[in-house]
Amino acid sequence: MNKFIPAIAAALVLAAGAYTYTLTRAPEPTPPEARQAAPQEGDALVAITMPDSLSPEATMGQRAFEATCADCHGENATGKMGFGPPLVHKIYEPSHHADMAFQMAVQNGVRAHHWKFGDMPPQTGLTPSDVANIVAYVRELQRANGIE
Repeated sequence: MNKFIPAIAAALVLAAGAYTYTLTRAPEPTPPEARQAAPQEGDALVAITMPDSLSPEATMGQRAFEATCADCHGENATGKMGFGPPLVHKIYEPSHHADMAFQMAVQNGVRAHHWKFGDMPPQTGLTPSDVANIVAYVRELQRANGIE
């Protein structure tokens, strides 16, 4: 047993030295091409690929989205830093947020639960048909970006 005490002590000293070294050494500089500025208020939260074309329903939905939703959810549903989340995001895929969830969100509002943007108030001036077209637009954007 006494033979192991010096070995254990040496191991502890080496571990403490390695720990201290990792805490005190300067971090490796980040190459310029890897640096990304933090998003500023109003910036898009995701980058997306636009579909080549939109269905007639999605085209109408795009117009309604731009008039009612884009102020918070950003141009082309990419989100808006400080305002609202992107809808072209895996969280909003159809298996997690069905089309009816969008209808209910517009009608009743939504308590914040996935993002820290605060609660979404109910939206007035949109008919269920308008919301269905908005959902068609969002779903086509999602599909163009691999969200099924």
